[in-house]
Amino acid sequence: MAEIIRMPRLSDTMEEGNIVGWLKKIGDKVSPGDILAEVETDKATMELESFHEGYLLYISVKEGPVPVNDILAVIGGKDEDFKAILAGDSKAAEPTNKPKETAAALTNTPENQIAVEEKVTAASESESRIKTSPLAKSIASKTGIDLHAVTGTGDGGRIVKRDVENFVAAKSSQLPTANAANASPQYGDVPLSQMRKTIARRLVESKFSAPHFYLTMKINMDKTADARKLINEQPETRISFNDFVIKACAAALRHHPAVNSSWLGDKIRINKDINIGVAVAVEEGLLVPVLFAADRMGLRDINSHVATLADKARNKKLQPQEMQGNTFTVSNLGMFGIDEFTGIINPPDAAILAVGAIGEELSMVDGKVTSSKIMKVTLSCDHRVIDGATGAKFLQTLKQFLENPVAMLV
Repeated sequence: MAEIIRMPRLSDTMEEGNIVGWLKKIGDKVSPGDILAEVETDKATMELESFHEGYLLYISVKEGPVPVNDILAVIGGKDEDFKAILAGDSKAAEPTNKPKETAAALTNTPENQIAVEEKVTAASESESRIKTSPLAKSIASKTGIDLHAVTGTGDGGRIVKRDVENFVAAKSSQLPTANAANASPQYGDVPLSQMRKTIARRLVESKFSAPHFYLTMKINMDKTADARKLINEQPETRISFNDFVIKACAAALRHHPAVNSSWLGDKIRINKDINIGVAVAVEEGLLVPVLFAADRMGLRDINSHVATLADKARNKKLQPQEMQGNTFTVSNLGMFGIDEFTGIINPPDAAILAVGAIGEELSMVDGKVTSSKIMKVTLSCDHRVIDGATGAKFLQTLKQFLENPVAMLV
């Protein structure tokens, strides 16, 4: 019997998925474990796996957005009539960008099937001359870019996403050569990815539903710098300042459980686990993978886990469970030379720590001018959960740990 394949919810915040390319075409044999398509979610590009045996009979949307639980495809017997199962399904709807071969396949006649195969073959032969990733192909299609004009920088000259985006940027930045004063404005539009849509929605919800307030503090990092230097003298050890910050946050949260809490509408949940989200910048925005039980990790464990998660984030390999369950978030822009900034709270957290760069500052100690390594941190708090004094006490504890790092290593 034919089986309807629907758009799965691949993350807790996903409302729709974007089909960037099908790896199977209508009429192909499908087995459990085969990858049917690549789906761009709000957090990563993931593979849509088949759990059914049969033939791909129907594709609803060749490329583009599909709401969660809407019909994607039908898998069934080779000559099975699947129109009845579609007609009887309340969620069956006319595809918004249904390809011609899909419409023909619905009639399920040999003549139309042959015509479908001829069209698919002709398109495939044209596209096969250009090695292109599905995501790059999708962006090029939406922006009207001829892939023949794009130079690929991927393996074997393969055109990847950044190549298309760089081409769009370069094209939009070209100045008119004549009559510039009367020329129309030049610009380039880039379609919103699922990730960017979700970032926009969630940050707006957070900023305008949670009453934010901000607390900034200077922290002397001299002793942390000394400890880091000693630790990194060991072979194959490269602990970062951010590893110390995460470790100090985890230790401070154990002393201040109110900061490790969540607003649930009719109650406040005080989380017993300390799971720290670490903001990672990627091409399309920001991802926040989670360090679970961070308070029980050593510096090496933190360093290793953060490196692994950051690499997976940049390569869109993070799994949904690796981006859920956070109770507190750390965002560090110090490596970009940012002295200080304020972060927007990452729900369901009640606070986020924004970490700036470490700089040299002069101060007077015992009548002598001395130079110290100073770092500014800003704690954004949800005032429904955290009061000013509570946030200030947390920062005081954090400051104590970073100014005397041995205390948090015991």
